[in-house]
Amino acid sequence: MSTDAIRDAIALARLHEEQHGDMAMLLERHVKNHIHFTIQLPESEATANLVDFIIAYIEHVPDFIDAARAITREANIQEYTEPFLKLAEDYFLKPPEIISGHIGLDELMDEAYLAHRLIEEVNDRFMSHTSIPLVPMDMTMSNLIVHSIIGEPFANELDEAVHYTVERTMLKEHVYEKPEFKAYVAQHKNNDWEKEQQHWPCLIDQLAINLQFTHL
Repeated sequence: MSTDAIRDAIALARLHEEQHGDMAMLLERHVKNHIHFTIQLPESEATANLVDFIIAYIEHVPDFIDAARAITREANIQEYTEPFLKLAEDYFLKPPEIISGHIGLDELMDEAYLAHRLIEEVNDRFMSHTSIPLVPMDMTMSNLIVHSIIGEPFANELDEAVHYTVERTMLKEHVYEKPEFKAYVAQHKNNDWEKEQQHWPCLIDQLAINLQFTHL
C-alpha cells in the first residue's frame, strides 16, 4: 500500500531527527520568534512540543488517507475522492520540485502541508455545493500553525500549488447529481457523521496536549 511507503518514509525522517535534531535546531533558531500571533506555546519545552506537533501532523496524513479511502469506498463515491487521495500520496512518494532541497522532517512537513491543504480545499469546494464537508475533518488551525512554521513567502507558494492542482483535478459539477453522492449527503445531514467519527484519526487531541492556542 502507498500509505505503508509513506509511513516508512516518516520512520526514516524520525530517525534522522533523533540522530541530528535538524528540525529542533530550525525551530529554536527561527520559528519561536516568528510564529503566528494567535498561537500560544507552552512556557517550557516549547521547541520539543513543536517538534512533537509536526510529527503528529505528518503522521496524520497516511492515517487520514486510509480512513477516507475506506469510508468513501463503502459509500461508493471513490470516483470523486480517489484522485485527490492519490495526489496526497504522491506529495510524499513523488515530491514536487518546489520542495526539493529539504530533508528529514523539514521535507515531510512541506509534503504533509500540501496534503492537508489539498484536503482542506476539496472540503471547502464540496461544502459550497452540498452545505456539508466531504469529510468531518477541520485542519484549519493545524494548517495555520504549519504555515507559520514554514514561513512566507514559501508557504504561500505551496498554497498556490495546491490551488492550481485542485483547479486542474476537480471533476465536473454533474458528479454531485449522482445517486451515490445524494445518498452520502443526505445520510450525513441526518446523522452528523456519527459512524465516521469512530474512524477519523484525531489530531485535535494531540494539539491539546502539545500546544495551546487561542484566537485573538
